[in-house]
Amino acid sequence: MRHKKAGVKLGRTSAHRKAMFRNMVTSLFKHGRIKTTDVKAKELRRWADKMITLAKRGDLHARRQAMAVIMEKDVVHKLFEEAPARFGGKNGGYTRVTKIGFRAGDAASMAIVEFTAPKVEAPAATEA
Repeated sequence: MRHKKAGVKLGRTSAHRKAMFRNMVTSLFKHGRIKTTDVKAKELRRWADKMITLAKRGDLHARRQAMAVIMEKDVVHKLFEEAPARFGGKNGGYTRVTKIGFRAGDAASMAIVEFTAPKVEAPAATEA
């Protein structure tokens, strides 16, 4: 039985799996959406939602915890700047996984991971 065993192994070593999901979560926050296999997308949703929760908290410790996962400093800065405004009214469910069919080479089920909340545009600075 697999009771209380969170996460998927995906046939990879723990180091490979951790590096892969760190790369994927960095790409998701950098580009806004990524295309991957369905199983990886569902696991990536856990990682991304945790990073958004840290960004909503917004303190220094949360920023350092996010820096330990997300691989680019400017992506972390962008996340912490826009997450409170974009996801402030929600208590979870920040990402959406949409199935898009099967991959041509090996018929793996593919999906797109994207954010549920629309991107908040910063108000333009007006000069008086």
